[in-house]
Amino acid sequence: MALTGVEIVPVRGRRGLKAFLDVPAATHRDHAGWVPPLRTDERRLLDTRRNPAHSYCEFDAWLAQDDGRPVGRVVGIVNRRYNELRGERRARFSHLESGERPDVAAALMDRVEVWARERGMECVEGPRGFTDQDPEGFLVHGFEHEPAISSYQNRPSAVRFLTEGGYRKSVDYVVYQSPVPDERPEFYERIRNRILARGKYRLLEFSSRRDLRPWVVPILELMDETFRDLSGYSPLESHEIRDLARRYWPIVDPRFVKVVVAGEEPVGFIIALPSLNDGLRRAGGRLLPLGWLQILRATRTSNRQLDLLIGGAREGHRGRGVDVLLGDAMTRSAHRAGFEYMDSHHELESNTGVRHEMERMGGREYKRFRVFEKQL
Repeated sequence: MALTGVEIVPVRGRRGLKAFLDVPAATHRDHAGWVPPLRTDERRLLDTRRNPAHSYCEFDAWLAQDDGRPVGRVVGIVNRRYNELRGERRARFSHLESGERPDVAAALMDRVEVWARERGMECVEGPRGFTDQDPEGFLVHGFEHEPAISSYQNRPSAVRFLTEGGYRKSVDYVVYQSPVPDERPEFYERIRNRILARGKYRLLEFSSRRDLRPWVVPILELMDETFRDLSGYSPLESHEIRDLARRYWPIVDPRFVKVVVAGEEPVGFIIALPSLNDGLRRAGGRLLPLGWLQILRATRTSNRQLDLLIGGAREGHRGRGVDVLLGDAMTRSAHRAGFEYMDSHHELESNTGVRHEMERMGGREYKRFRVFEKQL
């Protein structure tokens, strides 16, 4: 397909996949502060043998070429499980890269829309991935700040190109930056002690990977339960949860995993990770030959930012102090490790409870991501 001189071709074979993986480094060559994505993760997402989401997702990937040279890319996705559960006909787009060229963005999105119509879809939204564990939402505010793991690093022009193409806001995610205080607020200390004294809840913290290992799958099962009603979330099956545990286990730091249990049942959790940005930049997004070592060093050397990845509490236990126990424990661990601030990662703008808690701890909204949609 051609539009304004740009040719759109499907990604096929090893050569096409390599070109697809190479696009971000080319389109962000002059993008200050950009962090390359981990190539093994991007390769795995498109691998029908390694990504279990392909059992219920249909997808295609395309390159934009100008005179035979790759200048952009995009992925179109139909998550059948999500659509069946919600009674909707939505397609998704992800991995959109077009540099500063509106013609490239228009050609790529036109191809996704045609592909979606051919499959009976009524709407295209994104950026969203195969599942909620993939990056979602384009940055619309806070471009000057360091990115966090698993988030888009688009330029402002990407938002403009989508808007000009008829896309409108579907949902926003806000991100808070919270300082790591030298001393905990006195009211937090009082609330924490009062909650623990009642004896209903117990806080679990981990000093070794061996102690943490038995809790990884139960934590992710709780995540799946608590996230099911969130915008864009597609529930996971047990084999997908185990796959997710295997993927993230190599980089999990036990110091930054907190669990609250009632009896022996997990009812709340939070997981954080030291920023990988410096290591990914040095490694160029490649694990081999020595990229893994650069990334590992980045988590253990001077690092100011702690990225909060995921957290949640089981219904029936929300608003009863579980969030206070988790937040207090993570703040104490961040202080001991020498971090200066924490990045909250994506929080739905409608999640007023979490937002209030972030602000009560001195957090400020400093980034905002947006998922766009267009009716077909």
